[in-house]
Amino acid sequence: MATIKDIANKLGVSVSTVSKGLNGAKDISDSLRQAVLDTAVELGYTSKKIKSLEDGAICIFVENMKIDSEDAFGYDIVLGFRQAAFRSSYDIVVEEIDPEFQEAHRFESYILEKGYRAAFLVGFALQDPWMEQLQDTTVPTVLLDNFIPMNPRVSFVGTDSEEGIDMAISHLVSLGHEKIAFLDGSKDSMISDQRMRAYLRSISHHHLPLDPSLAVYGYFVADAAHYHVPSFMDMGATAIVCGNDDIARGVIDSCRDLGFSVPEDVSVIGFDDMPFAARLNPPLTTIRQNRLELGKCAFMVLQTLMEGVSLSKNLLRPSLTMRASTAMAKPRVMVRRTDSKDSVLHVNPRLYEETLKEQQQS
Repeated sequence: MATIKDIANKLGVSVSTVSKGLNGAKDISDSLRQAVLDTAVELGYTSKKIKSLEDGAICIFVENMKIDSEDAFGYDIVLGFRQAAFRSSYDIVVEEIDPEFQEAHRFESYILEKGYRAAFLVGFALQDPWMEQLQDTTVPTVLLDNFIPMNPRVSFVGTDSEEGIDMAISHLVSLGHEKIAFLDGSKDSMISDQRMRAYLRSISHHHLPLDPSLAVYGYFVADAAHYHVPSFMDMGATAIVCGNDDIARGVIDSCRDLGFSVPEDVSVIGFDDMPFAARLNPPLTTIRQNRLELGKCAFMVLQTLMEGVSLSKNLLRPSLTMRASTAMAKPRVMVRRTDSKDSVLHVNPRLYEETLKEQQQS
């Protein structure tokens, strides 16, 4: 069995330096510490001191997301992370926080205070205090549906929105739909902008009319539908794609309140494939993102970051789950046109203009 002296001889360093590397001392460089660990593994060194480096806790910080039941979006994400971490020696701690907590605690200071080795941030908004602090952090950190550029210690995991939204539009086009509206999630959200861009590009790709009044930001809740569905119907939309399943649930209810039938009068598609989607009336056609795999992917990426390998964006592939909320298009006549203050033209004009330029260049 290899000894500390064997590692020292292999590297040409002192025994005390190897001991520091194995015990996580801070007075040697990261590169030397990694060299000690890599050599220890290479030589078959199996002291408990190496295992002690693996012990500790990883924190899942959750904000603005429910995780307490199977119908909650974050439930499977946290479960998948825990499942992937099961064979490791890390304790997984979940802390639900809010912006006020972030104002009161700096990210790195709190991590140091609690002794966490790394972090997974779920449900955070772009304007949250910790998001700015992550630009310079040295703590291995994975974000769900958020991205910090130029920091090799921070990574992104998510589902490919562009591919997912295009699946939805392609499905509707195959059913003869041409006037397809999009009710997105909250503005100032990276994932909302990604899905809005995906919608605009897909509409353009399929050579359908690009009407900004049919591309609207709302909120990731069912109530958002009541503010926008009447306008969509007045403008003659035959299908509505939604930023998530919760919005789609609200769209179905709003259509029913207005006297329209789903899918006979209007088709509806969600995004996520939440457990309740199959129980809606009618059962919801939706873009599935595997939240269990998202959680597992987050742990694997975090492990990789902790080992010194820098990863940037890590996207899972979505799939289309077809149910009864979509059908062949039934043409409808425009009653009136509404220019909503929540349309992409007003909320994110740059994104709309970029799509127009892409369309002209293609």
